[in-house]
Amino acid sequence: MSYASEPGTPARSRPGTVTISSYLLYLIAALQVISSIISFAYLGEMQAVYEDAFSEVEGGDAAAGVTTAILVFASVFGLLVGVALVVLAVFNNRGKNPSRITTWVVGGIFLCCGGSGLAGQLGGGFNFGGAQDPDMPTAAELQQMLDDVLPSWFQPVTILLGVIGLLALLAALVLLALPPSNEFFRKRQPEWQPPGGGPGYQAYPAYPAYPPVPPTTSPGSDPSAAAGPDPSTPPGSDPSAPPNDRPGA
Repeated sequence: MSYASEPGTPARSRPGTVTISSYLLYLIAALQVISSIISFAYLGEMQAVYEDAFSEVEGGDAAAGVTTAILVFASVFGLLVGVALVVLAVFNNRGKNPSRITTWVVGGIFLCCGGSGLAGQLGGGFNFGGAQDPDMPTAAELQQMLDDVLPSWFQPVTILLGVIGLLALLAALVLLALPPSNEFFRKRQPEWQPPGGGPGYQAYPAYPAYPPVPPTTSPGSDPSAAAGPDPSTPPGSDPSAPPNDRPGA
């Protein structure tokens, strides 16, 4: 597909690297929606686990509220990033270089945040326990309490969605940096068109020449007199006389 951003600018053909990158961004947005739906569906069960786990800890209600708020923020943040990536993919397909730069910035932030969250899930979560407060549950104990109330597929599915999303995002960012993508996003200068030519030029028809204006004569006068003397008539002769009667004939 070809795109021309400005009049007089040659049409640009969108390379496959940009198209595939946009499809990957759409995929990431869909994965974020699915992951957020799953998290919100079991948010009540997870909140109950946190409240029970921190019930014997000083300030446990606040700790449970903060942990639940972090889960909600992570889900909402994922949805917002998904929407932003869809919008950026649309503008990337149109060859907007500021959109590509924004995609790198947003994608880089999401890679850091998503990678940290995924590492926490794979490592068993954050360790809340410590020598200062033995009543604080450890990460393993908290994870076991969550596994008791959540479906067996919950954690494997969320981890799988996270891994696929991060790999797809990394591939999309790399594709936007390849040479064909750079050529597509490079600003084109309008081509010079010669005067009176070039594509889209339409010549206008010339105006017709005006007819000659006849000499004006007064009513009753001889039209031949207005035209002046005949050059073939000798001076001093009568033009109306027969040729034999003219002097010198």
